[in-house]
Amino acid sequence: MNDERPVQARPGADEPLLDVRGLRIGFGGSEIVRGLDLRIARGECLGLIGSSGSGKSLTARSLIGLAGPGARVDAERMRLAGTDLLGLGERRLREVRGGRIGLVLQDALVSLDPARTIGVELDATLRRHTGLGREERARRAVELLELVGLPDPGLRMRQRADQLSGGQRQRALIAIALAGDPELIVADEPTTALDAVARRELLALLRRLADTGIGVLFVSHDLVSVRVLCDRVAVIDEGRIVETAETAALLDAPASAAGRALVAALPRPPRETAPVEGPVVLRAEALEQRYRLPAGGEFTALRGASLEVRRGETLGVVGASGSGKSTLARILLALDPPAAGRVEFEGEPWAPLPERRRRPRRRRLGMVAQDPLSTFDPRLRVGQILADALSGGRTRRPQRLRERIRAALDEVGLPPEHISALPLRLSGGERQRVAIARALAGAPHVLVCDEAVSALDATVRRQILDLIARVRAERGLACVFISHDLDVVGEISDRVAVVDRGEVVEIASTRTLFTNPRHPASRTLLIGRDT
Repeated sequence: MNDERPVQARPGADEPLLDVRGLRIGFGGSEIVRGLDLRIARGECLGLIGSSGSGKSLTARSLIGLAGPGARVDAERMRLAGTDLLGLGERRLREVRGGRIGLVLQDALVSLDPARTIGVELDATLRRHTGLGREERARRAVELLELVGLPDPGLRMRQRADQLSGGQRQRALIAIALAGDPELIVADEPTTALDAVARRELLALLRRLADTGIGVLFVSHDLVSVRVLCDRVAVIDEGRIVETAETAALLDAPASAAGRALVAALPRPPRETAPVEGPVVLRAEALEQRYRLPAGGEFTALRGASLEVRRGETLGVVGASGSGKSTLARILLALDPPAAGRVEFEGEPWAPLPERRRRPRRRRLGMVAQDPLSTFDPRLRVGQILADALSGGRTRRPQRLRERIRAALDEVGLPPEHISALPLRLSGGERQRVAIARALAGAPHVLVCDEAVSALDATVRRQILDLIARVRAERGLACVFISHDLDVVGEISDRVAVVDRGEVVEIASTRTLFTNPRHPASRTLLIGRDT
């Protein structure tokens, strides 16, 4: 992109808000997006769906000049309400980015500055894109957090991203995207980390925004959310739009092979299984966790949480955003010490315990985190990451373990070409599969999955769920499966634990919980799922 002044055209009544024709994006000798066309009218929600690596996120980022270092971006036309986006220099692009176009990216933890509070992040955007004074900006920031449904906005203003749950971080990102009063919102997997209730509220919010005339590009693998929100849907496959139609028509009877594959991979009904009778391999008793707030005081994240998991069993853990699910996962993994209570792993103390006494057993407890990119060393390529995991930290040279690395990638559905790839250049779904391959490399006895399939499209999610089920059966693997997606939890879990405000309020077999929930928090989640 050059530094010439943008070409302004006076928008006509029939001119779309966003008009992209013949978009091509490449890196080196490879072309990822190949002649793509998109049109979005004012007040319209367009869903963009496709498999991981098809070019969805790359297309979205290219609209504001964030396709990535070394990207070649060209198009016959790329206009926003008459403004030629390809003709913008970096200074004018910064005005559009966060101003006329609000962006909500997939990896919330990576997108937010870990050193700044949410209030400071919001203030920076308001200062850049509005003429509000300091006190007005503070009031507007609180209004935006209330608008996106973040509870206790005054508290959230004083917290950093790492002190929020995944769903809370995602909603904070949406508040920041709205701060510049945009004409278009580009939402890249915005429901990824949201529970059923929060997802319903977010979709209603985006619909209300569209009804005010804001255009929405909704990039998602969540076909249920796409059906609820979007007016039209476009299917992208290998960098090309292969099908566009009104939402109900496309999802009920997709015309393209790519569309049919996505629809066919939707979750299956809840499991009905006999109780698992194996020995308890992971037990948590009366866990408490508290965090100090930057402005003083404490926040209690867990209150007397207890659960147990048996060999060969999958225990689903569900709850509203901010309920304490991820905090529980970090204590089970001994990444954070509990303020009170204890964890036993295979009958022996696990937490609290000095790390030197845990280290010999660490490989037996695997982890798949919620934000895969934040767990990788950005300097390492995929082969080096897997070599490190397969060797127990003894080497990062993939040449010594090439066949085992190929096998690890093949197990999660990735080709060997990914050995030389940097995680930053992979799609969200591809990164999540690398994270799962790394977790399985240590031959764990227990796998803790915190939103392990949240970033995956329907077809890849189906592969990963089938993979986890197969590995569990072959290895007798126990799994703690933490997710906001009740359909996925219902399919994969033997029992389900419901967390509400830091407490485990109900544990039941999957079928029992889905058909006869006893606690009000369980019933609220299931109502959110059904609507």
